[in-house]
Amino acid sequence: MYGTLFGWELFILAVSFVGLIYAIAQSYLLLKIPVDDAVAKEISDHIKTGSNAFMKRQYTWVFIFAVVLAIVIFAAFTAIGQETDGGKLAAGFIVGAVGSAVAGLAGMNVSIRSNVRCAIKAKSGLNDALKVAFRGGSVTGLTVVSLALLGLVVFYMLYQDPSLMVGYIFGASLVSLFARVGGGIFTKGADVGADLVGKVEAGIPEDDPRNPATIADNVGDNVGDCAGMGADLFETYVVTALASMLLGYLVYISGYTFLGTFGIIFPLVLGAVGVLSSIFATLFVRKGEGQRIMTALYKGLIVTVITSEIGFYIVDYLMLGGNLAIFGDTLIGSIIMLVVVYVTEYYTSERYRPVARIADASTTGVGTNIITGLGYGLQAVFVPSIVIVAGIVTAYGITSYSLGSQLTATYAGLYGIGIAAASLLSATGMIISIDSYGPITDNAGGIAEMAGFDEKTRKDVTDPLDAVGNTTKAVTKGYAIGSALLAALTLFAAFKIDISGSFTSLELDNPLVLVGLLIGAILPFFFTSYLMNSVGKAAHAIVEEVRRQFTADKGILEGKSKPDYGKAVDIVTKEALRQLAMPAIIGVGTPIVVGFTLGPLALGGVLLGVILGGYPLAIMMTVGGGAWDNAKKYIEQGNYGGKGSEAHKAAVAGDTVGDATKDTAGPAINPLIKVVNTVSILFISIMLSHYALMGIISYFL
Repeated sequence: MYGTLFGWELFILAVSFVGLIYAIAQSYLLLKIPVDDAVAKEISDHIKTGSNAFMKRQYTWVFIFAVVLAIVIFAAFTAIGQETDGGKLAAGFIVGAVGSAVAGLAGMNVSIRSNVRCAIKAKSGLNDALKVAFRGGSVTGLTVVSLALLGLVVFYMLYQDPSLMVGYIFGASLVSLFARVGGGIFTKGADVGADLVGKVEAGIPEDDPRNPATIADNVGDNVGDCAGMGADLFETYVVTALASMLLGYLVYISGYTFLGTFGIIFPLVLGAVGVLSSIFATLFVRKGEGQRIMTALYKGLIVTVITSEIGFYIVDYLMLGGNLAIFGDTLIGSIIMLVVVYVTEYYTSERYRPVARIADASTTGVGTNIITGLGYGLQAVFVPSIVIVAGIVTAYGITSYSLGSQLTATYAGLYGIGIAAASLLSATGMIISIDSYGPITDNAGGIAEMAGFDEKTRKDVTDPLDAVGNTTKAVTKGYAIGSALLAALTLFAAFKIDISGSFTSLELDNPLVLVGLLIGAILPFFFTSYLMNSVGKAAHAIVEEVRRQFTADKGILEGKSKPDYGKAVDIVTKEALRQLAMPAIIGVGTPIVVGFTLGPLALGGVLLGVILGGYPLAIMMTVGGGAWDNAKKYIEQGNYGGKGSEAHKAAVAGDTVGDATKDTAGPAINPLIKVVNTVSILFISIMLSHYALMGIISYFL
């Protein structure tokens, strides 16, 4: 083994700053592009104002809630005589919440400034617009992962104990949940409402400036797909990395010192290698003559994976003596990631059978469109699940076989799963770059339409970019959900080790465990039902407002007067913020109530149940929704009668269902799973103390 623990910590710290410096440099180059169209600039300013207003109101409410929770955390640990730990956990909670919020705001602000420049460059051709969109995406990608890595390494250098960093990931998970829920309800309430009245009832194009909900729709892309995604991926990154670190730490303090402290920090080193690889890979995102847009983006991802694996082998040799089993775990993580990406593209890209079949089904009405889309969404769960299962079994098997003599087979195998999860997350910088490209191109298309750019610009540049963007957004959601599964399994392993001193095992024939499994399995369904209804309420409010404006002022549809965009933005903002409290109560309250009433064994069942119920539901909703959306766009390209046809109307109706599933309910399951797990680990010591006290009381009674 080479180097010292402090030396590797400095390496991670340095790479974090390199990533941030790169993001700043790319932002500077992006902002140098002049916005020389007055109408486009005015529209962009409207989007910026609406986005900032929503985020200010949302985060004001969220941080009041976060401060109250931080006080509760400190008070709870003080009550059991752990004031110092309580202070560290509460401080970590606040920093994690702020980090997730900053990551989301950074993504949103870059997108807002990129979309108008992408629209301007679209006049020059597809390649120029693609470069701007990806540059904006890369700023978000590198900012998010660099901030996440920076926070993790600083806290580890301060605490030297990953178990005291659980507050950090709880704060990140909570804000991610709020961002996904609030932004998701806003974006899809506005989008669905705008489509139903504009496209279906009034027969006007998408993003038509006569539609009062158009600005709200574009604001939604930023607060949902950008701010929500940035917070979500920040949380995904820190939770997965810390789960692996925590498992390494628990192995180490259990007396198995073969990997030493290097085994604890190794997941962060993998993340640092991934940041450097992502920076290098951005140079390869170029569209060659005759190449697909997606191929240009995938070149960056493939280069990231190849260079990362080379780097993983080097650091494995330097830190762990060249353990081939650990390196094999990193390969497994990369393979899982690539398969999840490919399968998601297959089910959501117009190039493949599922989207074409959904479009074809639209010719016979709304019912067949929805049935076909639902069928492919359900089908899309199978292959990624099998690949993840194979990856888990293989990582567990090769690591337990290789390190079983130095550790125990069980601990070694679990650590191997954690390393596979950390490897999967190493490409996060590039994945977010590809994802953020999506809402940038979506907004660019809207600005081009509203600003009256020529039809050729819209048809030949912004529409193709936007269609690919739907696929890239679906890919990122599938990636985040897949990593959530591995991270949650790793957190569950840490939870099981935590309670092993009090309970020998979580046996499935124990009624408490079975009860917990059932509660956990139904939790994602109850959670998503609330979100779907919330989108319906927000969309209903927008539909009523757009109809009111069309009725009150006939000049709007005639193009003689301007609609009141601000009123629509304000309505959907209020509706979205009104729905924030309940999802947080569901995610935070369920594990606390179960843990303190039914005990740690039932809580262990909840953790398993929420993973088993949440993962397939999230994949079905996100992938199925993406397929519905691109089926609509496939028809809009002139297939099956094109825009305005009966097939198009059916596809728009199907897309409104898919909007709520792919951009609100499905992605929010990801932070839900991790909130439930992190709350459980955070409060398990208090729950065990409570359980022991209840046992003593019952003995005397």
